[in-house]
Amino acid sequence: MARKPYDSDLTDEQWRELEPLIPPAKPGGRPRGQDMRAVIDGIRYVLRSGLRSGCGWRLMPHDLPNAKTCWYYFDRFSGDGTWRTIAETLHPAARLRSGRDAQPSEASVDAQSVKTTKKGDPRGRSVTTRANA
Repeated sequence: MARKPYDSDLTDEQWRELEPLIPPAKPGGRPRGQDMRAVIDGIRYVLRSGLRSGCGWRLMPHDLPNAKTCWYYFDRFSGDGTWRTIAETLHPAARLRSGRDAQPSEASVDAQSVKTTKKGDPRGRSVTTRANA
């Protein structure tokens, strides 16, 4: 019996785009026993639910893959650059589909997202470049 989908589950179209970017199982080991789409759905459930209600890995519903399995792949993909590759591949494609250029032409950073000192003192390191060295 198939489980009811969660709002965070990938659509079939999203999975078709994402699947080729998921690294294959490591060679020499036993075959991957998990459905990687279900694992990604589990990771997305925690990340999406965690933003709203604080769902942790151990609070995942039982109809998703084991929390330890989802955490393993989340951590592995964080360390090996898989998430970065996914973002760098899918983001330009999403921009093109929405009628924009593949790469943004501008960026904005506000004071809320940049680390500063408490009082705004001129602290930090001096950066030397070849131009001013």
